[in-house]
Amino acid sequence: MPLSQYFRLVDTMARMSLRADAMKFYLGYLWWILEPLLWVGMFYLVFVVLMQFREPNFLMFLATGKLAFIWFSKTVTQASNTIVGGRGLVGKIKVPMTLFPLAAVHEGLYRQVVVFALLFAFLMLDGYSVTSTWWYLVPVLVVNYIMIVACSFIGACLVCMARDFSQLIQLGMMFLMFTSGIFWDVRTLSPETAALVMNLNPVAFVLDAYRQIAMHNTPPDMVHLALIGAVFSAIVFAMVLVIRGSSQYLALKAITA
Repeated sequence: MPLSQYFRLVDTMARMSLRADAMKFYLGYLWWILEPLLWVGMFYLVFVVLMQFREPNFLMFLATGKLAFIWFSKTVTQASNTIVGGRGLVGKIKVPMTLFPLAAVHEGLYRQVVVFALLFAFLMLDGYSVTSTWWYLVPVLVVNYIMIVACSFIGACLVCMARDFSQLIQLGMMFLMFTSGIFWDVRTLSPETAALVMNLNPVAFVLDAYRQIAMHNTPPDMVHLALIGAVFSAIVFAMVLVIRGSSQYLALKAITA
């Protein structure tokens, strides 16, 4: 299949899924905004109102980290189940298996454009200035997207082989939510511990990069960011080869498991 046709099909599938999801609910597309806002509001209620957490600018700190993390966690979780979920098509027509998780990734990307636009609007209303440093958000977003694609491909393969991985992926996302600095600042740790956390957990590094750029006008460590991008790009390339080479096996597992 030519690449242009492949990506048009990915885009079409993503748009159809978005439209179908919106039609399920009375508020439709408004849930793109309401869901992340309710997540942030819930954690703000717990940490600030109930637990009396008085960290300055905590709401914006929480929103920046949580909204970026939702993009990663929700997209990877959904994309991991797409090959199994599309077993009706898999068994009838010959299509690249990567089509299914990548369509889910693009569906999440469309939603996140709206969420990030809302987040940056709130940051500006709260007094944060748009400076030239914000251009560093572009490579951070690109690396974040590559991470999502890589993890989605891995997750989709694992869930095909055993449905149990779907539960493990959800548990993994819960673990990342509490260890990636969403509710606490990685930089409050000792320099050695902070470096260890961000070296071992690329999600923590990316979330910190968003905050450093948008809230502190500080560029991220571009060498570290480039390394993460290179590693996950290699994973994407490797997973495309793996999925392409084992497409018949994955199709059989998706249909029969």
